[in-house]
Amino acid sequence: MNDLFSPGSLVTVAGGVLAVVGAVAYTNGNANLSLPTIFYGVPILIGGLALKSSELPPAKRVTPAAVLRQAREKGAPELGKLVWDVTRWRYGQKAHLETSLEALKLWDKDNPPQLQEIEELETAAGYGVRLRFNLGAVPLDLWQERQERLGRFFAKGLHAELKSPSAGVLDLILLPVNKDDELAGQDGVS
Repeated sequence: MNDLFSPGSLVTVAGGVLAVVGAVAYTNGNANLSLPTIFYGVPILIGGLALKSSELPPAKRVTPAAVLRQAREKGAPELGKLVWDVTRWRYGQKAHLETSLEALKLWDKDNPPQLQEIEELETAAGYGVRLRFNLGAVPLDLWQERQERLGRFFAKGLHAELKSPSAGVLDLILLPVNKDDELAGQDGVS
């Protein structure tokens, strides 16, 4: 149902309706109606079809938007922006977080990782998110090598946990750094 209300679908339907109304008006000899609807309808239809061809649907949102609204607002604002970014329609991209994955060198041009779903989490440490990826051609070992950098990349004060629930699937869990762990790490350095 969500596919029907994508911007590309709405523009395509609007252009199609205008073009059909224009064609019917033309066959009935109503030039005042046919001329503008055909001249506007056909380009809008073509633009809508172009949008549909480059459309990337939003990642499935496991946690309803209203459930953790307060935790999202109190937590890292970068995580709230991340959730908003991957739960909207994208155009002209192969995958969600394309530039981020390229910067982290977790990208394969032919078979990139695909974000399947996002889940917001509220833990004792605070607000976090779980991102489930289909790994594509990027091996799990490469993700594990960059695990420490993953948390810091998305926001200051986060750490990343990686879990593989099945072959070819990866859960990237971004959680706030536990203050006790941070203090213990500083004590060990002294």
